[in-house]
Amino acid sequence: MTPSSRVQRPRLESGGTNSPRKKAIRPVPRQRTSTVFLVGFMGAGKTTVGRALAAQLGWRFVDLDDHIEARQKRSIAEIFRESGEIEFRRAEATELRNLLAGLPVTGAAVVALGGGAFVQKENARLLKAASAPVIFLDAPVHELWQRTQQSDAQRPLVNAENQFRQLYEMRRQRYMKAEHRLETSGKTVEQVVGEITERLGLSGQPATGREVT
Repeated sequence: MTPSSRVQRPRLESGGTNSPRKKAIRPVPRQRTSTVFLVGFMGAGKTTVGRALAAQLGWRFVDLDDHIEARQKRSIAEIFRESGEIEFRRAEATELRNLLAGLPVTGAAVVALGGGAFVQKENARLLKAASAPVIFLDAPVHELWQRTQQSDAQRPLVNAENQFRQLYEMRRQRYMKAEHRLETSGKTVEQVVGEITERLGLSGQPATGREVT
């Protein structure tokens, strides 16, 4: 076979005119986040950070426990005392489903969940199906304990530090399944909010300089 009779094979060089035909790959634009869920143990700062984040973004703030209390016309402590944890978890799951169903109408929101909400498998499944970012706010357990001691909030499941630590360790593995984890120890609310907005590609007005509580 003479050189002139050889079949000329296309050269596999990027950008060359003889490159195999293929469709250009375009980056898929990220869907705009309109809801952020904050999870974590008692004292992690879900409410404090949540309110500041919502204010910065111009979104509404939702505390799921507040919704449960309004629906039940009882405090969380009263629900635990009068009806037990199982009944509270049922009410919690129902309120979360209602909240998720209403989000397309009610608009953008920052939602703080109770300490045990994300630990429940059904709730975690609902949040995953919603495709909204879930952020685990964390801190060393001794610091979380100190924060709760400085708060007036009633904690139905905790009466002693040892019990507090054990419950934290039990729940932490579940919390770690969240899409994001942020350490709040030694940071101001402004710093934590800034980390969240940067990580999620959100923007807004500067938050306050208070410490996370």
